[in-house]
Amino acid sequence: MQHLGFWQDLLLLLVVGHYILAAYLAYVSLQQSRTAQGAMGWVIFLAAAPFIAIPLFVVLGKSRFPSKVTRRRELRGAARAIWQERRINKPATRFDHSIDQRRIRAFEHLAGVPLLGGNHCRLLINGDSTFEAVFGAIDRAERYILISSYIIRDDRIGRALRDRLTAAAGRGVTIRILYDGVGSNWLNRDYIAILQAARIEVVEFNANRRLGSWFQFNFRNHRKIMVVDGDIGFVGGLNVGDEYLSRDPRFVPWRDTHLQVKGPVVAEIQLAFAEDWLWATDRPLDLNWDPVDIEGNTDALVIAPGPADPIESGSLYFCNAIGAAQERLWIASPYFVPDTDILTALKLAALRGVDVRILVPGRADHLTVWLAAFPHFDIVRDAGVKIYQYRDGFMHQKVLLVDDDIASVGSINLDNRSCRLNFEITVVTIGKQFADDVAAMLIEDFAESDLLEIALDRQPRLLRMGAHFARLLAPIL
Repeated sequence: MQHLGFWQDLLLLLVVGHYILAAYLAYVSLQQSRTAQGAMGWVIFLAAAPFIAIPLFVVLGKSRFPSKVTRRRELRGAARAIWQERRINKPATRFDHSIDQRRIRAFEHLAGVPLLGGNHCRLLINGDSTFEAVFGAIDRAERYILISSYIIRDDRIGRALRDRLTAAAGRGVTIRILYDGVGSNWLNRDYIAILQAARIEVVEFNANRRLGSWFQFNFRNHRKIMVVDGDIGFVGGLNVGDEYLSRDPRFVPWRDTHLQVKGPVVAEIQLAFAEDWLWATDRPLDLNWDPVDIEGNTDALVIAPGPADPIESGSLYFCNAIGAAQERLWIASPYFVPDTDILTALKLAALRGVDVRILVPGRADHLTVWLAAFPHFDIVRDAGVKIYQYRDGFMHQKVLLVDDDIASVGSINLDNRSCRLNFEITVVTIGKQFADDVAAMLIEDFAESDLLEIALDRQPRLLRMGAHFARLLAPIL
């Protein structure tokens, strides 16, 4: 009986200890969460299920890393000083002088770089066209290649990329690769060793800045960037993996969009990579900051938000785009877990008569995030926002269209993680011709989608239950 009493006392001590720790972490979340909704989400979760919430908080809960943020801002300033010093040409003049400056001023402030004219932007729809263009650029590279990807897999497309890069390195091209340690967690050492043997620099984004938080899932680099010779750039939704070419039977077909850019704005894409490289290695890059003048007809700038920004630049990017809409606002995002500011902006846009459409996947890749969207659908639908669910496969693109002249393609999802916790990138374009290309693409996507008109309380019971639980976690997803 004494032996049994000992184990009962130990169990009681563990239970009490968990609740004490949960209370402490709830206090920490109140201090450190970037939003009141995020803090409340953690407080409720820690109080209701401390045994589950405590380990999740350790991994996901900390969104502020003071030493990391301070150092990141210092390095960003250093990278931009180098950029300003070494750029040969002054910023290109804007192509479309009829642009209402008020519609783009906030974009420029958020980006910290100017809107540049003279660019050519080409949509790359789905994996085959994207990797064909990417591989073609690699094969034509003469000086250097810069690659940043959240996910790199050692599969068919990953090995094809590796072989192209080693071949380019063999002919004297300098190659630098950044990958994220969480997104590329399963990338084996042999894959990296082959690249390094070809004198290709391969660096994990946070390897030099862990500062005792190696297990943290936040402060991740979700950007997808490739720059070749400073003259051609790529950004968008596609990582390096077979699923992005519809080779995963669970997500066939995989619907995604990437962007190929030529012109002055390539220097701004390159700047985002240079800042990340300086962060990861403490070494600045000697690059070509004077892209070839191609006399394109699209104005563009690069917004590269991240958790070290002094303001919520990811959320403000969406709010500014929504506020600029006068006739239509179409957004494609695989996840729809926006903050209250974005929800309010969407509702107001619809109420003032803007054609607001949100395109999301009808199939889940991350179940909790997918379920958390359903309560938000009801909130915006009541104001007149139309929700479209992509029918087949999985829709992963991150595209935005405002009226007939503003478009954006990049890596930013319409959720809290993209807006506040990850490093992201998108190219915002001004110009009717490219906006027409984006509109035509999205019209085809809407034709492959179903208008969601069923409220959550009329959905199947399991979906309702899951959605209500997931909604509690929405601020921390």
